[in-house]
Amino acid sequence: MTTLVITVVGDDRAGLVASLADIVDAHGGNWETSELAELAGAFAGIVEVSVAAERSDDLRAALEAAAGTLRVTVHGPAPVPATAARTVALTVMGNDRPGIVREITGALSARGASIDRMSTQTTDAAMAGGRLFEASLTATLVDGGGVDELVEDLQNLAAEIQVDVTLTD
Repeated sequence: MTTLVITVVGDDRAGLVASLADIVDAHGGNWETSELAELAGAFAGIVEVSVAAERSDDLRAALEAAAGTLRVTVHGPAPVPATAARTVALTVMGNDRPGIVREITGALSARGASIDRMSTQTTDAAMAGGRLFEASLTATLVDGGGVDELVEDLQNLAAEIQVDVTLTD
């Protein structure tokens, strides 16, 4: 089996996910992990699919041909890294302002961390007014190192940009 990652973006309409799932199934693929969302009237998604290596080119061609109103891109198969790694999870919460994502991801990048998963949202701050920013991230530190240094960097950054950062590993 080989793994493909499919990204899709386009105008939202009923049946988009079903049509993608039909194509994957018709080519013997297995829909594994996905994140799909409607954002401001647009449909956006990323899907991990496993498929027999000899069928991956046919699946790729079918997905790209069926794009219609969607922009479909198929990535993979990607090489699997052979390094020791340590995974950490963190949450960020604070008053929303421009630059929070840049600051947090910059601190992770500076320590060689690769973001595996990230989810962000803003919500109304009911009592205080304004907007609250929330993020959940999972990152991998290559060769398992730098956790203590990363924690210190994030604690310093949290104080500087006035957010709460909670790290678990």
